[in-house]
Amino acid sequence: MKAFFGITFCVLALLSVVAWQIQPRPPEGKIPLVWVSDDNPARRQQIALFNELHPEYDLRLDPRDNTAGLEKVMLQSLAGVGPDLADAFSPSDLDAYVRSGVAWDITEELAARGIDIETEVWPAILPTGIREERVYGFPANVAVDAIWVNRDLFDAAGEPYPKGPWTWDEFLEVAERLTLRDDRGRIKQFGFLCDWWQWPQFIMLFGGHLYSEDGTRCAVDSPEAVEAIQFMHDLMYEYHVMPTPVDEATMATQGGWGSGTITYFGAHKGAMALGGRWWLCTLRDYEGLNLGVVEIPYVNEPIYRAYGRATIINRYSPHREEALDFLAYEAGKDYNDLINRQADAVAAVIRHSYTPEFLHNPEHPEEDYNAVWREVVKYGRPDDWSPFVNGQAAMRIITKQLDLVKNDQKPVPDALRDAAREVNEEIASTLEIDPSLRIQYYRLAGKERPE
Repeated sequence: MKAFFGITFCVLALLSVVAWQIQPRPPEGKIPLVWVSDDNPARRQQIALFNELHPEYDLRLDPRDNTAGLEKVMLQSLAGVGPDLADAFSPSDLDAYVRSGVAWDITEELAARGIDIETEVWPAILPTGIREERVYGFPANVAVDAIWVNRDLFDAAGEPYPKGPWTWDEFLEVAERLTLRDDRGRIKQFGFLCDWWQWPQFIMLFGGHLYSEDGTRCAVDSPEAVEAIQFMHDLMYEYHVMPTPVDEATMATQGGWGSGTITYFGAHKGAMALGGRWWLCTLRDYEGLNLGVVEIPYVNEPIYRAYGRATIINRYSPHREEALDFLAYEAGKDYNDLINRQADAVAAVIRHSYTPEFLHNPEHPEEDYNAVWREVVKYGRPDDWSPFVNGQAAMRIITKQLDLVKNDQKPVPDALRDAAREVNEEIASTLEIDPSLRIQYYRLAGKERPE
Protein backbone atom coordinates (compact mmCIF):
# COMPACT_ATOMS: atom_id res chain seq x y z
CA MET A 1 0.00 0.00 0.00
CA LYS A 2 2.84 2.41 0.87
CA ALA A 3 4.49 1.60 -2.45
CA PHE A 4 1.22 2.38 -4.26
CA PHE A 5 0.90 5.80 -2.63
CA GLY A 6 4.58 6.49 -3.27
CA ILE A 7 4.26 5.70 -6.97
CA THR A 8 1.05 7.72 -7.19
CA PHE A 9 2.74 10.71 -5.57
CA CYS A 10 5.67 10.52 -8.00
CA VAL A 11 3.40 10.26 -11.05
CA LEU A 12 1.26 13.20 -9.94
CA ALA A 13 4.34 15.24 -9.11
CA LEU A 14 5.76 14.54 -12.59
CA LEU A 15 2.49 15.59 -14.22
CA SER A 16 2.52 18.78 -12.14
CA VAL A 17 6.04 19.57 -13.36
CA VAL A 18 4.93 19.06 -16.98
CA ALA A 19 1.90 21.32 -16.44
CA TRP A 20 4.15 23.97 -14.93
CA GLN A 21 6.57 23.79 -17.86
CA ILE A 22 3.89 24.32 -20.51
CA GLN A 23 2.03 27.17 -18.83
CA PRO A 24 2.24 30.61 -20.50
CA ARG A 25 5.22 32.71 -19.48
CA PRO A 26 4.68 36.20 -18.02
CA PRO A 27 5.58 39.33 -20.01
CA GLU A 28 9.27 40.14 -19.91
CA GLY A 29 10.33 42.07 -16.83
CA LYS A 30 7.27 41.14 -14.74
CA ILE A 31 7.22 38.88 -11.68
CA PRO A 32 4.74 36.02 -12.14
CA LEU A 33 2.28 35.21 -9.37
CA VAL A 34 -0.23 32.35 -9.56
CA TRP A 35 -3.36 32.42 -7.40
CA VAL A 36 -5.53 29.34 -6.88
CA SER A 37 -9.14 30.27 -6.17
CA ASP A 38 -12.62 29.44 -7.41
CA ASP A 39 -13.56 30.43 -10.95
CA ASN A 40 -15.99 33.17 -9.96
CA PRO A 41 -16.05 35.75 -12.80
CA ALA A 42 -15.46 38.41 -10.13
CA ARG A 43 -11.88 37.15 -9.80
CA ARG A 44 -11.01 38.61 -13.21
CA GLN A 45 -11.66 42.17 -12.10
CA GLN A 46 -9.92 41.57 -8.77
CA ILE A 47 -6.83 40.35 -10.61
CA ALA A 48 -6.95 43.19 -13.11
CA LEU A 49 -7.06 45.77 -10.33
CA PHE A 50 -4.07 44.20 -8.55
CA ASN A 51 -2.04 44.15 -11.76
CA GLU A 52 -2.98 47.77 -12.40
CA LEU A 53 -1.93 48.86 -8.91
CA HIS A 54 1.23 46.71 -9.06
CA PRO A 55 2.53 46.84 -12.64
CA GLU A 56 5.66 44.95 -11.62
CA TYR A 57 3.58 41.76 -11.26
CA ASP A 58 1.69 39.47 -13.60
CA LEU A 59 -0.95 37.82 -11.40
CA ARG A 60 -2.91 34.98 -12.95
CA LEU A 61 -5.71 32.71 -11.77
CA ASP A 62 -5.48 28.92 -11.56
CA PRO A 63 -9.13 27.91 -11.04
CA ARG A 64 -9.66 25.47 -8.20
CA ASP A 65 -11.54 22.23 -8.66
CA ASN A 66 -13.62 22.04 -5.48
CA THR A 67 -13.58 18.23 -5.48
CA ALA A 68 -9.81 17.76 -5.56
CA GLY A 69 -8.34 21.24 -5.53
CA LEU A 70 -6.97 21.14 -2.00
CA GLU A 71 -4.98 17.94 -2.47
CA LYS A 72 -3.73 19.15 -5.84
CA VAL A 73 -2.40 22.40 -4.40
CA MET A 74 -0.65 20.63 -1.54
CA LEU A 75 0.87 18.02 -3.86
CA GLN A 76 2.14 20.60 -6.33
CA SER A 77 3.51 22.79 -3.57
CA LEU A 78 5.40 19.95 -1.91
CA ALA A 79 6.77 19.00 -5.34
CA GLY A 80 8.09 22.53 -5.82
CA VAL A 81 5.72 23.53 -8.62
CA GLY A 82 2.78 24.87 -6.63
CA PRO A 83 1.06 28.24 -6.88
CA ASP A 84 2.26 31.28 -4.99
CA LEU A 85 -1.15 31.91 -3.42
CA ALA A 86 -4.10 29.67 -2.66
CA ASP A 87 -7.48 30.23 -1.07
CA ALA A 88 -8.67 28.26 1.94
CA PHE A 89 -12.45 27.97 1.90
CA SER A 90 -12.96 26.77 5.47
CA PRO A 91 -11.17 26.30 8.79
CA SER A 92 -10.69 22.67 7.76
CA ASP A 93 -8.95 23.77 4.54
CA LEU A 94 -6.61 25.99 6.51
CA ASP A 95 -5.81 23.19 8.93
CA ALA A 96 -4.85 20.93 6.02
CA TYR A 97 -2.54 23.59 4.55
CA VAL A 98 -0.92 24.21 7.94
CA ARG A 99 -0.44 20.54 8.82
CA SER A 100 1.06 19.78 5.42
CA GLY A 101 3.59 22.57 5.90
CA VAL A 102 2.40 24.38 2.76
CA ALA A 103 0.94 27.47 4.47
CA TRP A 104 3.55 30.07 5.38
CA ASP A 105 3.29 31.56 8.88
CA ILE A 106 2.90 35.27 8.08
CA THR A 107 2.23 36.56 11.59
CA GLU A 108 5.34 38.74 11.80
CA GLU A 109 5.25 39.70 8.12
CA LEU A 110 1.75 41.17 8.36
CA ALA A 111 2.56 42.91 11.63
CA ALA A 112 5.59 44.52 9.98
CA ARG A 113 3.23 45.99 7.37
CA GLY A 114 0.90 47.34 10.06
CA ILE A 115 -1.85 44.80 9.35
CA ASP A 116 -3.64 43.50 12.45
CA ILE A 117 -5.98 40.79 11.22
CA GLU A 118 -7.62 40.16 14.60
CA THR A 119 -8.86 43.74 15.02
CA GLU A 120 -9.52 44.64 11.38
CA VAL A 121 -11.42 41.59 10.12
CA TRP A 122 -14.90 40.24 10.93
CA PRO A 123 -14.45 37.68 13.75
CA ALA A 124 -16.58 35.09 11.93
CA ILE A 125 -13.97 34.56 9.20
CA LEU A 126 -10.85 34.61 11.38
CA PRO A 127 -10.68 30.79 11.84
CA THR A 128 -10.12 30.49 8.09
CA GLY A 129 -6.89 32.49 8.45
CA ILE A 130 -5.64 31.85 12.00
CA ARG A 131 -4.55 28.62 13.63
CA GLU A 132 -3.33 28.41 17.24
CA GLU A 133 -2.84 32.19 17.47
CA ARG A 134 -0.61 32.25 14.37
CA VAL A 135 -1.68 33.91 11.10
CA TYR A 136 -1.46 31.84 7.93
CA GLY A 137 -3.96 33.54 5.65
CA PHE A 138 -5.69 36.84 5.09
CA PRO A 139 -9.49 36.70 4.70
CA ALA A 140 -10.61 37.69 1.22
CA ASN A 141 -14.35 38.00 1.91
CA VAL A 142 -17.03 36.79 4.32
CA ALA A 143 -20.56 35.53 3.74
CA VAL A 144 -23.50 35.02 6.07
CA ASP A 145 -26.76 34.04 4.42
CA ALA A 146 -30.22 35.54 4.79
CA ILE A 147 -33.67 35.10 3.26
CA TRP A 148 -34.09 36.61 -0.18
CA VAL A 149 -37.58 37.96 -0.88
CA ASN A 150 -39.16 38.39 -4.33
CA ARG A 151 -41.20 41.50 -3.63
CA ASP A 152 -43.22 41.22 -6.83
CA LEU A 153 -44.52 37.78 -5.86
CA PHE A 154 -45.40 39.09 -2.40
CA ASP A 155 -47.19 42.09 -3.94
CA ALA A 156 -49.13 39.83 -6.33
CA ALA A 157 -50.34 37.78 -3.37
CA GLY A 158 -51.13 40.85 -1.27
CA GLU A 159 -48.66 39.61 1.32
CA PRO A 160 -46.65 42.10 3.39
CA TYR A 161 -42.89 41.72 3.23
CA PRO A 162 -41.49 39.78 6.19
CA LYS A 163 -39.54 41.63 8.84
CA GLY A 164 -37.09 40.29 11.36
CA PRO A 165 -36.68 39.10 13.94
CA TRP A 166 -39.18 36.36 13.22
CA THR A 167 -39.82 32.73 14.11
CA TRP A 168 -39.95 29.58 12.00
CA ASP A 169 -43.67 29.30 12.73
CA GLU A 170 -44.19 32.76 11.25
CA PHE A 171 -41.97 31.83 8.32
CA LEU A 172 -43.99 28.66 7.62
CA GLU A 173 -47.27 30.57 7.56
CA VAL A 174 -45.87 32.94 4.96
CA ALA A 175 -44.24 30.16 2.92
CA GLU A 176 -47.48 28.18 2.81
CA ARG A 177 -49.49 31.21 1.63
CA LEU A 178 -46.89 31.91 -1.09
CA THR A 179 -46.87 28.32 -2.38
CA LEU A 180 -49.26 28.41 -5.33
CA ARG A 181 -50.78 25.59 -7.41
CA ASP A 182 -52.29 25.47 -10.88
CA ASP A 183 -55.75 24.16 -11.76
CA ARG A 184 -54.44 20.58 -11.69
CA GLY A 185 -52.99 20.97 -8.22
CA ARG A 186 -49.38 21.10 -9.34
CA ILE A 187 -47.14 23.58 -7.57
CA LYS A 188 -46.21 26.42 -9.89
CA GLN A 189 -44.60 28.66 -7.28
CA PHE A 190 -42.86 27.55 -4.10
CA GLY A 191 -42.87 29.59 -0.94
CA PHE A 192 -39.24 28.75 -0.23
CA LEU A 193 -36.16 27.65 -2.15
CA CYS A 194 -33.10 26.23 -0.44
CA ASP A 195 -30.05 24.26 -1.53
CA TRP A 196 -29.80 20.99 0.37
CA TRP A 197 -26.12 21.69 1.08
CA GLN A 198 -27.36 24.39 3.44
CA TRP A 199 -27.93 21.70 6.09
CA PRO A 200 -25.01 22.98 8.27
CA GLN A 201 -26.90 26.27 8.61
CA PHE A 202 -29.97 24.49 9.96
CA ILE A 203 -27.98 22.37 12.40
CA MET A 204 -26.36 25.56 13.69
CA LEU A 205 -29.72 27.35 13.98
CA PHE A 206 -31.18 24.49 16.02
CA GLY A 207 -28.24 24.50 18.42
CA GLY A 208 -26.39 21.49 17.03
CA HIS A 209 -22.74 20.93 16.15
CA LEU A 210 -20.88 18.70 13.72
CA TYR A 211 -18.23 17.81 16.28
CA SER A 212 -17.75 17.80 20.03
CA GLU A 213 -16.14 20.93 21.44
CA ASP A 214 -12.70 19.29 21.51
CA GLY A 215 -13.14 17.79 18.03
CA THR A 216 -12.59 14.23 19.22
CA ARG A 217 -15.91 12.86 17.96
CA CYS A 218 -18.59 13.59 15.40
CA ALA A 219 -21.79 14.96 16.97
CA VAL A 220 -23.97 15.14 13.87
CA ASP A 221 -26.37 12.63 15.44
CA SER A 222 -27.28 14.89 18.38
CA PRO A 223 -30.99 15.55 19.11
CA GLU A 224 -30.55 19.15 17.94
CA ALA A 225 -29.05 18.04 14.62
CA VAL A 226 -31.79 15.45 14.12
CA GLU A 227 -34.45 18.11 14.75
CA ALA A 228 -32.78 20.46 12.26
CA ILE A 229 -32.51 17.95 9.42
CA GLN A 230 -36.02 16.67 10.11
CA PHE A 231 -37.29 20.22 9.71
CA MET A 232 -35.51 20.53 6.34
CA HIS A 233 -37.04 17.22 5.26
CA ASP A 234 -40.48 18.34 6.41
CA LEU A 235 -40.25 21.57 4.41
CA MET A 236 -40.32 19.35 1.33
CA TYR A 237 -42.44 16.35 2.26
CA GLU A 238 -44.84 17.55 4.97
CA TYR A 239 -45.34 21.27 4.39
CA HIS A 240 -44.63 21.14 0.63
CA VAL A 241 -43.26 24.69 0.59
CA MET A 242 -39.83 23.68 -0.74
CA PRO A 243 -39.17 21.59 -3.87
CA THR A 244 -38.25 17.94 -3.61
CA PRO A 245 -35.59 16.50 -5.95
CA VAL A 246 -38.41 15.41 -8.27
CA ASP A 247 -39.83 18.94 -8.26
CA GLU A 248 -36.39 20.38 -9.08
CA ALA A 249 -36.00 18.01 -12.02
CA THR A 250 -39.44 18.99 -13.28
CA MET A 251 -38.67 22.71 -13.04
CA ALA A 252 -35.40 22.25 -14.92
CA THR A 253 -37.08 20.43 -17.82
CA GLN A 254 -40.12 22.72 -17.97
CA GLY A 255 -38.46 26.09 -17.89
CA GLY A 256 -35.37 25.56 -20.00
CA TRP A 257 -33.52 28.16 -17.95
CA GLY A 258 -31.00 25.86 -16.33
CA SER A 259 -30.86 24.40 -12.89
CA GLY A 260 -29.96 25.47 -9.40
CA THR A 261 -31.62 27.46 -6.67
CA ILE A 262 -30.28 30.83 -7.83
CA THR A 263 -31.69 30.38 -11.33
CA TYR A 264 -34.98 29.06 -9.99
CA PHE A 265 -35.30 32.13 -7.80
CA GLY A 266 -34.30 34.46 -10.63
CA ALA A 267 -37.02 32.89 -12.77
CA HIS A 268 -39.72 33.64 -10.15
CA LYS A 269 -40.17 29.99 -9.12
CA GLY A 270 -39.91 30.83 -5.44
CA ALA A 271 -41.14 33.69 -3.27
CA MET A 272 -38.29 33.33 -0.75
CA ALA A 273 -34.88 31.70 -0.89
CA LEU A 274 -31.98 31.06 1.47
CA GLY A 275 -28.78 32.50 0.05
CA GLY A 276 -25.95 34.98 0.34
CA ARG A 277 -25.15 38.44 -0.94
CA TRP A 278 -22.89 36.80 -3.51
CA TRP A 279 -26.06 35.65 -5.29
CA LEU A 280 -26.16 39.15 -6.77
CA CYS A 281 -23.24 38.18 -9.01
CA THR A 282 -25.91 36.17 -10.87
CA LEU A 283 -29.19 37.88 -9.92
CA ARG A 284 -28.04 41.22 -11.32
CA ASP A 285 -28.24 39.61 -14.76
CA TYR A 286 -32.02 39.13 -14.37
CA GLU A 287 -33.82 42.27 -15.47
CA GLY A 288 -36.73 43.54 -13.43
CA LEU A 289 -36.16 41.55 -10.24
CA ASN A 290 -37.59 43.46 -7.28
CA LEU A 291 -35.76 41.98 -4.30
CA GLY A 292 -35.62 42.35 -0.56
CA VAL A 293 -33.69 40.62 2.22
CA VAL A 294 -34.62 39.61 5.76
CA GLU A 295 -32.64 37.74 8.40
CA ILE A 296 -33.12 33.98 8.78
CA PRO A 297 -35.64 32.96 11.46
CA TYR A 298 -33.90 31.52 14.48
CA VAL A 299 -34.79 29.15 17.29
CA ASN A 300 -33.18 30.43 20.48
CA GLU A 301 -30.71 33.10 19.37
CA PRO A 302 -29.41 34.51 16.08
CA ILE A 303 -26.52 32.22 15.09
CA TYR A 304 -25.83 32.17 11.40
CA ARG A 305 -23.32 30.15 9.43
CA ALA A 306 -20.32 32.18 8.26
CA TYR A 307 -18.13 31.13 5.38
CA GLY A 308 -15.75 32.70 2.89
CA ARG A 309 -12.16 32.63 1.70
CA ALA A 310 -8.74 33.37 3.13
CA THR A 311 -5.60 33.51 0.98
CA ILE A 312 -2.51 31.63 2.11
CA ILE A 313 1.03 31.91 0.73
CA ASN A 314 2.83 28.77 -0.37
CA ARG A 315 5.84 28.40 1.92
CA TYR A 316 7.78 26.78 -0.93
CA SER A 317 7.08 29.54 -3.46
CA PRO A 318 10.19 31.32 -4.80
CA HIS A 319 8.06 34.49 -4.77
CA ARG A 320 6.62 34.21 -1.29
CA GLU A 321 7.98 37.62 -0.22
CA GLU A 322 6.43 39.23 -3.30
CA ALA A 323 3.15 37.39 -2.65
CA LEU A 324 2.82 39.41 0.54
CA ASP A 325 1.95 42.37 -1.65
CA PHE A 326 -1.20 40.53 -2.73
CA LEU A 327 -2.26 39.96 0.88
CA ALA A 328 -1.62 43.63 1.62
CA TYR A 329 -3.83 44.39 -1.39
CA GLU A 330 -6.59 42.19 0.10
CA ALA A 331 -6.28 44.18 3.32
CA GLY A 332 -6.53 47.53 1.54
CA LYS A 333 -9.35 49.88 0.60
CA ASP A 334 -9.22 49.34 -3.18
CA TYR A 335 -9.77 45.59 -2.96
CA ASN A 336 -12.41 45.73 -0.21
CA ASP A 337 -14.37 48.44 -1.97
CA LEU A 338 -14.29 46.31 -5.12
CA ILE A 339 -15.57 43.25 -3.24
CA ASN A 340 -18.51 45.27 -1.93
CA ARG A 341 -19.29 46.80 -5.34
CA GLN A 342 -19.19 43.39 -7.00
CA ALA A 343 -21.35 41.92 -4.21
CA ASP A 344 -18.79 39.13 -3.88
CA ALA A 345 -20.23 38.52 -0.41
CA VAL A 346 -19.04 41.21 2.09
CA ALA A 347 -15.57 42.72 2.40
CA ALA A 348 -13.57 41.01 5.13
CA VAL A 349 -12.13 44.23 6.56
CA ILE A 350 -14.89 45.64 8.75
CA ARG A 351 -14.41 49.38 8.27
CA HIS A 352 -14.86 49.18 4.50
CA SER A 353 -18.47 48.04 4.95
CA TYR A 354 -19.32 51.09 7.05
CA THR A 355 -19.49 53.53 4.17
CA PRO A 356 -22.35 55.27 2.35
CA GLU A 357 -21.29 53.43 -0.84
CA PHE A 358 -21.80 50.04 0.82
CA LEU A 359 -25.32 50.88 1.94
CA HIS A 360 -26.29 52.52 -1.36
CA ASN A 361 -24.33 51.40 -4.40
CA PRO A 362 -24.89 54.20 -6.96
CA GLU A 363 -24.64 51.63 -9.77
CA HIS A 364 -27.47 49.61 -8.20
CA PRO A 365 -29.79 51.98 -6.30
CA GLU A 366 -32.48 49.28 -6.19
CA GLU A 367 -30.36 47.32 -3.70
CA ASP A 368 -31.71 49.01 -0.58
CA TYR A 369 -31.10 46.09 1.78
CA ASN A 370 -27.31 46.05 2.26
CA ALA A 371 -27.66 46.98 5.93
CA VAL A 372 -29.15 43.51 6.49
CA TRP A 373 -26.06 41.80 5.07
CA ARG A 374 -23.82 43.84 7.32
CA GLU A 375 -25.95 43.12 10.37
CA VAL A 376 -26.12 39.34 9.98
CA VAL A 377 -22.33 39.08 9.67
CA LYS A 378 -22.15 40.18 13.31
CA TYR A 379 -23.88 36.92 14.29
CA GLY A 380 -21.83 34.68 12.01
CA ARG A 381 -20.22 31.50 13.33
CA PRO A 382 -17.68 29.49 11.32
CA ASP A 383 -18.21 25.85 10.46
CA ASP A 384 -17.25 23.26 13.04
CA TRP A 385 -14.16 21.24 12.20
CA SER A 386 -11.97 18.58 13.76
CA PRO A 387 -8.19 18.33 13.51
CA PHE A 388 -8.52 14.55 13.73
CA VAL A 389 -10.21 13.92 10.40
CA ASN A 390 -9.89 15.04 6.80
CA GLY A 391 -12.66 17.61 6.46
CA GLN A 392 -13.49 16.71 2.87
CA ALA A 393 -13.67 13.01 3.69
CA ALA A 394 -16.00 13.70 6.62
CA MET A 395 -18.26 15.88 4.49
CA ARG A 396 -18.47 13.18 1.83
CA ILE A 397 -19.62 10.70 4.47
CA ILE A 398 -22.25 13.03 5.92
CA THR A 399 -23.44 14.20 2.51
CA LYS A 400 -23.92 10.61 1.31
CA GLN A 401 -26.25 9.90 4.23
CA LEU A 402 -28.10 13.21 3.94
CA ASP A 403 -28.71 12.67 0.24
CA LEU A 404 -30.73 9.59 1.26
CA VAL A 405 -32.77 11.83 3.55
CA LYS A 406 -33.23 14.40 0.80
CA ASN A 407 -34.63 11.71 -1.50
CA ASP A 408 -36.89 10.39 1.29
CA GLN A 409 -35.07 7.04 1.29
CA LYS A 410 -33.86 6.94 4.90
CA PRO A 411 -35.17 8.26 8.23
CA VAL A 412 -33.26 11.23 9.61
CA PRO A 413 -32.16 9.61 12.91
CA ASP A 414 -30.82 6.53 11.11
CA ALA A 415 -28.93 8.59 8.54
CA LEU A 416 -27.29 10.86 11.09
CA ARG A 417 -26.43 7.96 13.38
CA ASP A 418 -24.72 6.15 10.50
CA ALA A 419 -22.97 9.35 9.43
CA ALA A 420 -21.59 9.94 12.93
CA ARG A 421 -20.43 6.35 13.22
CA GLU A 422 -18.61 6.45 9.87
CA VAL A 423 -16.95 9.79 10.62
CA ASN A 424 -15.80 8.49 14.00
CA GLU A 425 -14.37 5.46 12.23
CA GLU A 426 -12.55 7.85 9.91
CA ILE A 427 -11.17 9.65 12.97
CA ALA A 428 -9.92 6.33 14.34
CA SER A 429 -8.23 5.57 11.01
CA THR A 430 -6.53 8.96 11.02
CA LEU A 431 -5.18 8.39 14.51
CA GLU A 432 -3.71 5.06 13.43
CA ILE A 433 -1.46 6.70 10.83
CA ASP A 434 -0.60 9.97 12.60
CA PRO A 435 1.18 9.57 15.97
CA SER A 436 1.21 13.30 16.73
CA LEU A 437 -2.56 13.54 16.29
CA ARG A 438 -2.99 10.39 18.37
CA ILE A 439 -1.16 11.96 21.30
CA GLN A 440 -3.22 15.16 21.00
CA TYR A 441 -6.46 13.17 20.73
CA TYR A 442 -5.93 11.13 23.89
CA ARG A 443 -4.87 14.20 25.81
CA LEU A 444 -8.07 16.04 24.85
CA ALA A 445 -10.30 13.02 25.31
CA GLY A 446 -8.90 12.43 28.79
CA LYS A 447 -8.05 8.85 27.96
CA GLU A 448 -4.96 6.84 28.58
CA ARG A 449 -3.01 6.46 25.38
CA PRO A 450 -2.66 2.82 24.38
CA GLU A 451 0.81 1.43 23.82
